[in-house]
This record gives sequence, structure tokens and C-alpha cells, in this order.
Amino acid sequence: MQNSSLSFHSSFIFIINIHTVVISSKIGGSKMKRLFFYAFSFIVALSSLYLYSCDNDDTDYSVRYPNALVTIKTNSSTGQVYFQLDDSTTILPVNIDKSLYGKKELRALTNFKVQEGQSGHYSKSAYVNWVDTILTKNIAQSFGDKNNEKYGNDAIEIVKDWTTVVEDGYLTLRFRTYFGNRTKHAINLVKGDKPYEVVLHHNAFGDTRGFVRDGLVAFSLKDLPDTQGKTVDLTLKWQSFSGMKSVKFKYTTRK
Repeated sequence: MQNSSLSFHSSFIFIINIHTVVISSKIGGSKMKRLFFYAFSFIVALSSLYLYSCDNDDTDYSVRYPNALVTIKTNSSTGQVYFQLDDSTTILPVNIDKSLYGKKELRALTNFKVQEGQSGHYSKSAYVNWVDTILTKNIAQSFGDKNNEKYGNDAIEIVKDWTTVVEDGYLTLRFRTYFGNRTKHAINLVKGDKPYEVVLHHNAFGDTRGFVRDGLVAFSLKDLPDTQGKTVDLTLKWQSFSGMKSVKFKYTTRK
């Protein structure tokens, strides 16, 4: 690809993939199925207009879609920005020197192409076509029995998808719920009753009708107890459209 430009997008995005499924069970009955169908049809039709990165290449559609979920980091010694691809793989962007976000770590979707040649202390080097940051938060303070009042308890679904993952010390979630009147929703994660249990809270602020849409959010797990190099089960709980649900992830404290 020639004469391309690097694109940075917003800090929060919506994505729809018609092949993904909701963890544990579907949201509802035939009415919800129809809503999903309409939402999928509408957003899939618009998706080709949303992500783009190459100014002079209208045929390479692969660059429009993310091919990696990373943590944006900065080398404390050199100031060089780099991407953490998973728990052990690092990517050196050949066309980016400094992070636009200072030393702040953020989870992000990106599209890059691995390059041949020297990568120094990093696992690989890559040309980055675009980066789209994800809302990245810390675990919120727990107020015990008042958490629902403080952080909300509106229904939400967690989507089984490659972006729903625990890696590099972060819990990244693709979630699904109703969005109708452009009201900003609040998503928070608090510690549960057990050392490696967390609870997701969703406050829709009354915005509980409209289109079914997906969002991405990431949470740092640095406030959980150190696993001392061991791999443990991390349990996530949330209020779904059909009651409380839970799912387990494998988790090891980041080195």
C-alpha cells in the first residue's frame, strides 16, 4: 500500500459481527430476535463506511477491519511507543515514534502489517494502518450492598468474541445492550466476594429502548491479588436480560 496515512479514531466504538453469540444464552424471544436482525442489517450496512485508513487504496478492504487487540505502551527508557499483543508478544510500530496519549496505557483495536527486518528488543515490527482506542478503566471502588445503587444494575450481555478476553493484565469485554436516545451509559467493574471474582455494573440512565448495539470496554486488573505466577480462574458476573450470569477466564497477574 502506498501513500497511506495513519488514522486514529475515537476512544469508544460500536461493532457488530453477525456471527458472534451471547455467552450462556440468548437475550430474549422472537421480538428480540427481530430486533437483532434489524440491528445487524442496519449496522452491517454502515460498517463499511466507518473504519478506513488508506487514502489511495479503495480495493484493499482488509485494512478497514481490526486484526489485533493490543495494549498501547511507552518504553520508559526511550519514549518509544509499542504494542503489547498478548502476554508475551510485543510489536514495534515502524511508522509511529510517540504515543498520542503520553505514558497512559490504553487497550486498542488496530490494523497492522508485520514487517521484515530489525525489531530490536521487541518480538516483531509492523506498519500500523490505524489505531482505535478502547475505553480503558480501573476497577471501581466497591460499596458492598450499595453497588447496584451506585453503579447501576441495568441488563447487559457479554458477547463471546475474540475481543472478549483476559490478557496482559486487562479484562476486555465486548458487550451488548439497547441504545436509543444517545444517552451516555456507564460501565464499571467492582470486586466480588471472592479474591478473583469481579462484577460488571451497567447504568443505562433510562436509555433501555432502541437499537441493540455492541460496545467495547477494558478494565485493568492490577488491583486484584497477585497470583504469584500461577494461573487462576477469574469469574466475571453480570446482570443479563435473563438474570445473573457468570463466566470464567484464565488469569495470571502481569509481570
